[in-house]
Amino acid sequence: MAPLSRLPKSLRPWIGALLLCAFAGGARAEPLDEPLKPLPDAIAQNPQRVALGRQLFHDPGLSRNNSLSCASCHQLDKNGADNRALSLGFDGKPVAVNTPTVFNASLNFRQFWDGRVETLEEQTDVVITSPHEMGSDWATVVKRIDEDADYRRKFAAIYPDGVTKPNIQRALAAFVRTLLTPGSRFDQYLLGDTAAISYEEKQGYQRFKEYGCIACHQGVNIGGNMFQKFGVFGDYIADRGHATEADQGRFNVTGDEADRSVFKVPSLRNVALTAPYFHDGSAATLEQAVDIMFQYQLGRMPSAEDKSLIVLFLKTLSGRWEGKP
Repeated sequence: MAPLSRLPKSLRPWIGALLLCAFAGGARAEPLDEPLKPLPDAIAQNPQRVALGRQLFHDPGLSRNNSLSCASCHQLDKNGADNRALSLGFDGKPVAVNTPTVFNASLNFRQFWDGRVETLEEQTDVVITSPHEMGSDWATVVKRIDEDADYRRKFAAIYPDGVTKPNIQRALAAFVRTLLTPGSRFDQYLLGDTAAISYEEKQGYQRFKEYGCIACHQGVNIGGNMFQKFGVFGDYIADRGHATEADQGRFNVTGDEADRSVFKVPSLRNVALTAPYFHDGSAATLEQAVDIMFQYQLGRMPSAEDKSLIVLFLKTLSGRWEGKP
């Protein structure tokens, strides 16, 4: 390009402005047209309701014997889950299925592995009253909270009818809806920053699409929006052995034989951080989980290179919460 001094005076301001924008990063790349979409920021909510929900989320008083809070199993400093194959209920005994991460749970089309409820409010009802999880009842929970002057004041400031079962459910759900983790390197890539992930990670994403993983792990949450049988090419439960009632999946909800061993497809967001995997916690590592998915869901095995590339891609899906990785 010719020096500005040699250009016509009428063009100099325009060329100078364009160069300034380019060097200052003012030229913004367009989002990529991909089947997966970047995670949005959490929707703004009443901050008092969210703060109340956070307090309830960490309160062991929701459980029968004051031993277990939501945060006991959904540990926010451990990626919204825990590191156990099966978490322990209020009585110290293992629950029936692996605890999924609470991060981005609000984006799932249904809740629980078997999809037996649609809303976060309904989910709190099931967990609090489950004889295997919190083991409590709503009369006891409402009484405990209403007897606490701090809680009573906070509920009265937000809800005209004060401490009630529906209001406890609403507050808990409001907090959980803030637990989105946008800002992963893959999200940055989707938003147009093509340097956010490496060449190998891009190749892993390409393999993820080519092998068909994206047929089930799709949408903004990269999963969580459909049901699928666990064991399309082979009987994973039989091969694993020691079948349980929980292994029947959605069949326990519908009684339909076609729903036996059918589960909600989990989100892959933050998947590198949420081992162990599957409804039974039977896969200890991400590499093992990928092997099982290829064998039982896709009916073929990738090359060692392709598997390595896919795992690299999956590690780009770790996002941020409250500004922190």
